[in-house]
Amino acid sequence: MPANVHYPKATVAAVIDASGTWSTRNPLGTSGLPAIGEEATQERISAPLPGVTGRDRASFAGRRVLVVGAGHSAANTLINLADLTKEEPDTRILWAVRGDSAAKVYGGGDLDGLPARGQLGARVRRLVEAGKIQLHTGFGISTLEGIDSGVTVEAVDGRTMEADVVIPCTGFRPDLDILRELRLNLDSAVEAPMELGPLIDPEFHSCGTVPPHGAKLLAHPDKDFYIVGMKSYGRAPTFLLAAGYEQVRSVAAPSPVTRSPPTPCTLSFPRPGSAPPTPAPAATSQSPHPQQRKPYLQNPAAAPHQNPCWWASPQALPAAVPAPTTPKAVNEPLSGELS
Repeated sequence: MPANVHYPKATVAAVIDASGTWSTRNPLGTSGLPAIGEEATQERISAPLPGVTGRDRASFAGRRVLVVGAGHSAANTLINLADLTKEEPDTRILWAVRGDSAAKVYGGGDLDGLPARGQLGARVRRLVEAGKIQLHTGFGISTLEGIDSGVTVEAVDGRTMEADVVIPCTGFRPDLDILRELRLNLDSAVEAPMELGPLIDPEFHSCGTVPPHGAKLLAHPDKDFYIVGMKSYGRAPTFLLAAGYEQVRSVAAPSPVTRSPPTPCTLSFPRPGSAPPTPAPAATSQSPHPQQRKPYLQNPAAAPHQNPCWWASPQALPAAVPAPTTPKAVNEPLSGELS
């Protein structure tokens, strides 16, 4: 810290980290690691969710643009680029996903519990089918190499494509640097609070199967310190704003001043089920919580799948869901006070 800058100190009753994850995107490479050459080609890689039809328009108009990722950020970016092509017809849209298909981006269409989200996926599907977007599936990126006209992107299977600019829609991870002097208890898989980790693991949960949770699950060994919001979910993409609002309400309710008890949770999320169900993978001995990493809430007609955030028609969750200390049997209801 500069010696001539005064940093005021304050004694507080609690500290709540709600700083989010926006500044720390996931790398483009596979296995959570940067691709070879990714750092050297940073000038060819845009920020996540750029304003392709607004302030950043000049960076994309009339160029070959590669969108990497298979979530809602990718869907919105692809639609915005398609809008750009109406005025800039020389713009080419390339789209790379690691999976064998883009089905999870397309989602449930008219069956989606959130109609606008269903429309989002349907629009992307139509653009691909119309040839407006060139989709490359099974394209896990291994290498980026700068060339005069842009960047050459190579997949792990040896396929290559060239683009002028790459838009990363690969998700985010928490920046924990400012917390290094605190005692944190984090799940090693998703970098969320230890007791919350198994409940949000995207391998087993979608947004709608994450039970409401509060202060107890968000606490750390250092008393009265909490991480809330998107950052509390670590690397998991299953976060919903409604869950964040409930987190803050729960943390603030039993305040050190009033010591008032937490109030019951009344959250209701849309339920999953728009994509063909696939069984949740069995927990292994390598899993930090091999007995807990299973869906606590599951619709029998639509089991959890690898599709993180798409839903069918909404159904209310229980009025309050506690943090289970032992695994619940599939379809066994949960009830109780938020803790």
